[in-house]
Amino acid sequence: MVMQRCVLGVLTVWAIVAGVCAAAPQPAIVPNPENWMVEATFEHPQMIVLQAGGADKPKRFWYVILTLVNKSGRDVDFYPKCEMMTDTFQIIQAGQNVPETVFEQIKQRHQNKFPFLESWEKADNKMLQGQDNARDIAVIWPDFDATAKGIKIYIAGLSNESAAVEHPVEKDKDGRPVKVFLRKTLELSYGVKGDADARSDESLIYEGKRWIMR
Repeated sequence: MVMQRCVLGVLTVWAIVAGVCAAAPQPAIVPNPENWMVEATFEHPQMIVLQAGGADKPKRFWYVILTLVNKSGRDVDFYPKCEMMTDTFQIIQAGQNVPETVFEQIKQRHQNKFPFLESWEKADNKMLQGQDNARDIAVIWPDFDATAKGIKIYIAGLSNESAAVEHPVEKDKDGRPVKVFLRKTLELSYGVKGDADARSDESLIYEGKRWIMR
């Protein structure tokens, strides 16, 4: 009975999420002059295994390295939000349960290619314009659900484009639908193959990217 209630609760939450997503607008094809977007390129997710944070045995962590260039013609505020979502309904916030030593090891691993690599959690919140101010940022997550067969990575904060939609269920004190505010978000999709115990970088199959409002 308890298990049934938990499953019902999860399905209810995801039905609400699906309702919001179904009603969500699409990013503008022609940006508003007031909107800006940071140009982003990315390395596909890589895995690192470390015995970090006092753990009894090594743990897996996944990370993406983003290279960001602000070509908007103005300095902009940079407040990213990065999540990983599995097809088993697990949502992991970037940096969640990730010891600082993990970033230090990643930085050392990529010292030659990304000598000025920054941690997403400690990145400066001002993005200066121009190629000379390009930044390389590592976004890190702990290992995801062993039963997952697909993951999506969501990176918000690369644009100031936003929109508001009505929540399909929640109401305010006057009985009106609560507004849900969405941001233009980069979505990266990957399939997951192989046994969880033998996961490696090659376990992820790139399926594409797109911009959404989320």
